[in-house]
Amino acid sequence: MLTVLLILIPLVAGLITFGLKGSGPKALGLIASLASLAVTLGALFQFRTAPASLQFSANWIPQLGAQFSVGLDGMGLMLCLLTAISFLLIFIVIFNREYERPNSFYGLMLLSQAGLVGVFTAYDALLFYVFWELALIPVYFLCSLWGGEKRIPVTFKFFVYTFAGSLLMLIGLIYIYLQSPDHSFSYASFTNGSVAPQDQSWLFWLFFVAFAIKMPVFPFHTWQPDTYEQSPTPVTMVLSGIMVKMGLFGVVRWLLPVLPKGAYMWSDVAIVLSIIGIIYASCIAIVQSDIKRLIAYSSIAHIGLMSAAIFTNNEQSLQGMMIQLFNHGINIIGLWIIVEIIQQRLKIKNLNEMGGIAQYAPGIAIFLVIISLANIALPLTNGFIGEFLMFSGLFQYNVWFMAVAGLGIILAAVYTLNMVQKVIFGQSNALTETTTDLKANELLVLSIIVVIILVLGVYPKPMLELVSSTTELVNKVY
Repeated sequence: MLTVLLILIPLVAGLITFGLKGSGPKALGLIASLASLAVTLGALFQFRTAPASLQFSANWIPQLGAQFSVGLDGMGLMLCLLTAISFLLIFIVIFNREYERPNSFYGLMLLSQAGLVGVFTAYDALLFYVFWELALIPVYFLCSLWGGEKRIPVTFKFFVYTFAGSLLMLIGLIYIYLQSPDHSFSYASFTNGSVAPQDQSWLFWLFFVAFAIKMPVFPFHTWQPDTYEQSPTPVTMVLSGIMVKMGLFGVVRWLLPVLPKGAYMWSDVAIVLSIIGIIYASCIAIVQSDIKRLIAYSSIAHIGLMSAAIFTNNEQSLQGMMIQLFNHGINIIGLWIIVEIIQQRLKIKNLNEMGGIAQYAPGIAIFLVIISLANIALPLTNGFIGEFLMFSGLFQYNVWFMAVAGLGIILAAVYTLNMVQKVIFGQSNALTETTTDLKANELLVLSIIVVIILVLGVYPKPMLELVSSTTELVNKVY
């Protein structure tokens, strides 16, 4: 029942929020996110003692063989925890911000959270597709209504990409449903090996393209930098920190177990595309002067490594990818929070117009340095163990793949440290001299993020144990 509550709390709160006025929407958003985190922590405890109790199934559309079947494994629970923490931190950091039509803004944010949790918990293919769309539709309206000057064409491009990917996935789901002996959308029916190897070869691309658009992986990434730049920063946090994980999650939960032979046939191609994305995005990030676009391309590079790790058919690499889902989400949201703070203070995004902020806002400078070091996977930060395991798996799979992908580490250090130098060091100017340091809510949020970075950097064992069961299960079928 806790799994159902994880979906119901943001869903019901989001619908109620549309009818509220004044400070009601932001207050309810904060309360709902706190409640979601409490239920997630309860589910985490229950997973260790009675994991079977986190499964729930009820008839939904029996004529189609579709059920409302939800549950939590280690990976799903970890991503639900990331979602709960992220939305709470986002709502805290924007609590003092004012948005036009706040009831609609917070309502759509909560509906997006409900859709995300639904994706991470669905064990029915049709239900998974419904939640996939539920997570995307609110974000489309958030971007188009509260975005920047170019939000309309950018949001249209985002819609076309995601709609095309969703359509391809739906075609694949329907075909596999028709091939299943019992004509069911259940997870067990989809993973029973009923799809012929020759069909798996082309079905792989229907699913992979849908998931690759969402990650995004080269060459399906072109919607992402523009969308991140034009979206309001809280929405960018959701897109970059959580929503891109839908694609990686989809590959592990649905593509590998349902189409193992197809994944095996095309694994080298998928890895090559992912590695191209690492180098390509890193090189573009180096020359960026817009801080939002720099972080956007940085995210593409990190996701590229995770995507490559999935297809190595290696337990170490897969385990590293899973814990990196959580760690990347925490780190990238931390960077976006600092971007939001700087934008609110200075109203600029151009790195060349910044400089010397450390003299006037040492708190911002300290947190930016720590989170940036975690983003380049410095040892003793949370990003290190995941990247180490992924590179170890890539090395065992193909040493040349690992060598080329490893260039991403050097390039990440270049663009990240260059960003830090331009933002907080160097010569200040008339604008940056007006920078004020962190407010109480901003200090609280960034402190929580840094604690998570350091604790998981020093002691990642609990996270590794959480995802171990999922890793073993995927390795058995792939």
